[in-house]
Amino acid sequence: MADLTVTVTRVKETSTSESAIREHKVLVDRPTDKGGQDHGPMGGELLLAALGGCFMSNLIAAAAARNVPARALSVTVEGALASAPPRFEMIELTVHAEGADAAVLDKLVEISERACIVANTLGAAVSLKIRRA
Repeated sequence: MADLTVTVTRVKETSTSESAIREHKVLVDRPTDKGGQDHGPMGGELLLAALGGCFMSNLIAAAAARNVPARALSVTVEGALASAPPRFEMIELTVHAEGADAAVLDKLVEISERACIVANTLGAAVSLKIRRA
């Protein structure tokens, strides 16, 4: 039995699909210049968002568990595309924060990288770099 399940269905007769994730719904589509209706992000964009969101949730938890005052936390996720077959050949996360000592923030980034399911999965398949700004 699977630990996590997402169900994806086509929305009527459109290029849009709807992902059902627990009680949440996420639309996935192509931009109009790629033949879609642009009703949602593309799958590759969602992959980057999933990585950033997973990493960020672990970063927030690690900071809270250690009473680290990290304000204005953000993670920028950038993906470099390759072709034939289309895929990400490199993904880089840059962590931004205010109010935390650099050494402490580096440790939080390290903890978050080890705890992130998506980073652990992708890191084995693509060049994945995580750094602090």
